Order: sequence, then C-alpha cells, then structure tokens
Amino acid sequence: MRKNLLLYPAIIGVFGGLTWLVIRQGNLLPLKTGAASLVTNTPATAFHGSAAGSGLAVALLHNMQQPLSLLLLQVLVVVLVARLFGWLANRIGQPSVVGEIIAGVTLGPSLLGMFWPDVKDFLFPADSMKNLQFLSQIGLAFFMFVVGMELDVAKMKNKAHDAVMISHASIVLPFFLGVLLAYNLYTQFSVPNVSFLSFALFMGIAMSITAFPVLARIVQERKLSGTPLGILAITCAAADDVTAWCILAVVITVVKAGAIWSAVATLLMAMAFLGVMLYVIKPFLAKKIPQLMATGKEKATVAVAFTLMLFSAFIAETIGIHALFGAFLAGVIIPAEASVQKLLTDKLEDVSVLLLLPIFFAFTGMRTQIGLLGHGHLWAAFGLIMLVAVGGKLGGSALTAKLMGQPWAESLAIGALMNTRGLMELVVLNIGYDLGILSPEIFAMLVLMALLTTFMTGPLLDLVNRITANKLQISNA
Repeated sequence: MRKNLLLYPAIIGVFGGLTWLVIRQGNLLPLKTGAASLVTNTPATAFHGSAAGSGLAVALLHNMQQPLSLLLLQVLVVVLVARLFGWLANRIGQPSVVGEIIAGVTLGPSLLGMFWPDVKDFLFPADSMKNLQFLSQIGLAFFMFVVGMELDVAKMKNKAHDAVMISHASIVLPFFLGVLLAYNLYTQFSVPNVSFLSFALFMGIAMSITAFPVLARIVQERKLSGTPLGILAITCAAADDVTAWCILAVVITVVKAGAIWSAVATLLMAMAFLGVMLYVIKPFLAKKIPQLMATGKEKATVAVAFTLMLFSAFIAETIGIHALFGAFLAGVIIPAEASVQKLLTDKLEDVSVLLLLPIFFAFTGMRTQIGLLGHGHLWAAFGLIMLVAVGGKLGGSALTAKLMGQPWAESLAIGALMNTRGLMELVVLNIGYDLGILSPEIFAMLVLMALLTTFMTGPLLDLVNRITANKLQISNA
C-alpha cells in the first residue's frame, strides 16, 4: 500500500517534469509567422506584462461571447426568468405558460431593450438569434410530438358529434371574421409584396386557433378532466387544433407555392405522406413497439420513436408544409398503450416544457416590439383584433354548444376555454412572421392578443361560475 502511495507521485512527477522540458525546448523553436496566423484574433497577448489583470477580464469577456458560451448563457437566463414568471403566474391562478410568454416579452425589446438596451444587446445580439431560433424549433418539434401522443382518440369518439360541430363552428366563424378583419387592415398594415390572399388566410387562422395543450392544462388544474364538460372541452380543442392545423398546412402550401399548380402538387405530396404514415407506418409501429416493450428493450423503443419523429418532421419540412406537422403526426401514430406513452413522455416532456419551450417564448418575445404600437390608431386596431378574436371564438363556440343542447353554463364555459390561444397561437404567428406575411406591428398585436385571451380564460370561468350560481364544479385547488 505504501509502495502505491509513493509510486503515484513518482509517476506524476516524472512525466510532469518531462512534459515541462519538452515545452521549454519547444519555446526555443522559431515562431512561424504569416497572414493566416490565428494568434492575432485571440486576446492571449493581453496576458503579458503589466496588463495581466485587464487582459484576464478581456479574455473572459471574449470567451463569453463565443457562440457556444453565449448560447448557454442565453438558455440559462431564459430558463431562470421563465421559471420565475411561471411561478408568479401560478400564484395569481394563471397557468405557468402565461408567465412564460410574459417572460419572453420581458426579455425582448419591449422591456429589457427599452430600459437596459446594452444588457439586451450583450445577452441577445442580433447575430445569435438564429441559434436560438433553431433550438426553439427543435423544442417545439419535441413538444408537438408529445401533444400528438396525448391526443385521446377514444374520448374524441365518445363526444365526436358534438365536439366536431362545436370545434368547426369555432373555426368557421372566427376565420370569416379574421378575413373580414384583414380586409380592413391590409392597406395599412400589410407587408410590401404580400398578396391579400396570404394576409387574409393568416389572419383567419390567427383568429381560429385554440391552444389545446394550455386548455388541457387548465382543465386538469381545475379538476374538470373526468367531467362531461372537461371531456367535451378537450375533445373540442383537439378537433379544433387538428382541423386548424390542416387548414394551416394548406395555407402555408398556397403561400409558399405561389402558383396554383405548385400548391396542388404540394397538397398531393402531403396527402400521400399522410396516407403512408397512417396506413403503412402506424400498423408497423402497432406491432413493433409492443414487441420491443415486451422484451424490455426500452432504449430501442425510444430510438424508434425519436427516429420516426425526426424523419416525419424532415419529410414535412421538405414537402413544404412545416416540420411541426410532421412531429405532431408522428406522435399521433405512436401506439396508444399507456406504458409506451409514459416512457416517451417521461423522456421528452420535462426537457421540452422546462428547457426548450421557454426558449421559444423568449425568441417570440425578441420579435415582439410593443413599442411600435405608439400611436392611438394602432391601439384602436389592436382593440378591433381583440373584439374579433374574443367575439368570434368565445361567441361562436358558446352559441354552437347551446344549439347542440348544452346548458348555458356549460356553453359559456366551453366558449371561455376555446378562447384560449396560448402556445399554439404563437407557433402560427411565428410561422407567418418567418414567411414574411405578418408585419412587426401586426405580429406584436397578435402576440398581445394571444397573451390576453389566455390570461382571461381563468377569470372568465370564475365569472361564468358565479353568474350561473355555481352550477359548474370548477375548482382552483
């Protein structure tokens, strides 16, 4: 034992000394100079002489501004701020996603950029935003995969007739009102060289979307999951999202393709892709994944699912619809066995929801410039957007639910829940912004609309509960 204790420092000392001798001799070699030398681009020379202290600070600052270091710092800041605002939102009875959206806006030009522009430029320089954007898109793809898995088709079938009627009515009316709104806003707020058709279609979609994940979270938090109201609301939202995303896929196809024949070709490829996923890959997965799970090959199961998600997202993006559609569809065709979904959800949900989604909210906040709405007529336009958004979605859903035989209490509650925009609205808005269809002013107005309609869901449910003399068994606990 004592020999080993002596041997260890001897080995370290001998080879450490030899290494030092080689380095010492190497320093005597002539320095190779030339125009391609990388030394001039580093702050290493600042370590010499009397400027060593300031040189260290310069070196650390330089290292902090390297792409990887900066990205890690950005993610750290985003996650901490999102968690803080999510906690504050929960304290006032709001879902954490509301706080996370506000956190994103706070980190953007609307607040941080207004009061501490130097801090914002240091943390989020313009040339670093592409890295955040790609990371947020990957996070969204994982999240949409989880949303697709959690789509309960069995429950949808039980309430299919009422849900389809309510959800489609809650799309058609807001979509029409959105197109009508576009007619009034196009001349003043459209982006140059963007056709009215593209602008109107995106405004219609923006008015029609319901945030299925946020709605499901609200229903769960208020202990409505097992009630007829909760099941109907979730089914309506699921049917709404599936329909709205199909419409959005068509809209993106039309906008990207430009010519009608290109749009038709893209739609045909999308339908073929959908057919292969549903009628070829889904039956294969229904046999293969249970076999892997039965033999204890959980890692192989996860590998198959992740590969499928990435492949599906890649094909969807290549076809020209959007990678998120592919990720969502991959989740839908995963076998519905609880053990399979739990395994994949446990692997993905925490990372996507706690780490990657706040990056998407922050990135959206970077684009949202509320300061652009500095004139009264812009706020008047925002008021019109809010009126159309709430009136079309809440009013259309509530009236249709009443016509389908639901009591007024449940009808109004369904309308309030369907009015929730949240994350899905932000996804749609970012797609429109990336395609160059939505101007910064309209984008800012619609982000505010998404935030306010999500924020008002809880208070509206409480108001409905009070007005209808507590006929709804809604709990905030």
